[in-house]
Amino acid sequence: MEQDLRQRIFERLEQEVAEKGSLTREELTHFHVDGHTYRLIDRNKGIWNPQGFAATLSILSKPDSPYADMAVGESLYAYDYRAGNVNGDNTKLRRAFELELPVILLRWISIGSAIRYVPVFPVFVVADNRDQEQFILALDQSLRSVSDPSHLKPIERVYAQRVQKQRLHQPEFRGRVLLAYRNRCTVCYLGHAQLLDAAHIISDGKPHGTAEVANGLSMCKIHHAAYDANLLGISPAYQVHIGALLMEDHGTSPTLQHALQGIDSQELNLPHRKADRPSRERLAERFSAFQSGASPVHSQRIGTIDIARPAMPLEVSRSLASRRTDTVATTADATGTTQELPPGHTRQ
Repeated sequence: MEQDLRQRIFERLEQEVAEKGSLTREELTHFHVDGHTYRLIDRNKGIWNPQGFAATLSILSKPDSPYADMAVGESLYAYDYRAGNVNGDNTKLRRAFELELPVILLRWISIGSAIRYVPVFPVFVVADNRDQEQFILALDQSLRSVSDPSHLKPIERVYAQRVQKQRLHQPEFRGRVLLAYRNRCTVCYLGHAQLLDAAHIISDGKPHGTAEVANGLSMCKIHHAAYDANLLGISPAYQVHIGALLMEDHGTSPTLQHALQGIDSQELNLPHRKADRPSRERLAERFSAFQSGASPVHSQRIGTIDIARPAMPLEVSRSLASRRTDTVATTADATGTTQELPPGHTRQ
């Protein structure tokens, strides 16, 4: 069943993203699931329609592309048709809408010359706007059955905005930050991406708390927690400072003594490119709060791509529960070898 195969691909993809933050084109081209190899990205076009699949498997979104892929004003995501023909490559993406099959949205990112892809999944096509030649995507399964995807009700819009932030922007931010820091904690140099978060210097709840690498730090989970709690500070000179509460603790915990007290005054592990290093101005602002003993920062942990789904407003839950959400079963060729298509024209 194609739905089952997609689910197995998603489960394996979730593991890969947790381990690496983002994937290379080579890794997406030869993706291993249950002893078989599948291609998750087209050779040179944005819509990938594998042979034997009833519908599109993945779509690519690139910032400098001529296509206007973007957030819709009311918080869903618009994906432009492949130019030249309303059918063609668009046909199988339209089938994903008709069959209610989830797809993968691949977000193109780069740090210097390094290019990676951040997969966002499962994503659902919830509308086919032929007048605008766009598909409307929902980044959460619960939003695929809203009454009117292009004109959300106020309560639906609030939830959709929260989902978009957590499912699209935060994983992309994490991918960029971890790539810049070469998948290492800036404080302790830990090199296991599964244990790394992308920490905001200035909280994303503030206007200048933007999701850019200069406002981010790659941190292991213990140092991220200490940073958010203002138990650990980072000066604009790129030096780690441990607060008095921890430094004056005479406990015998190895974590306390070595992972916290032992790193006081240590220099940060910085990205190679100066453009990717943390903003000194933002560090100064945040360090001032640390020195003054300000209240802890309450920020969203940006760990693996499977960030916990935000609580759904009761009104949204009730409206969606009354709508049809079953998925049409289809078949697929999952017998073994790499899934390939003959080269074709591109959506670029």
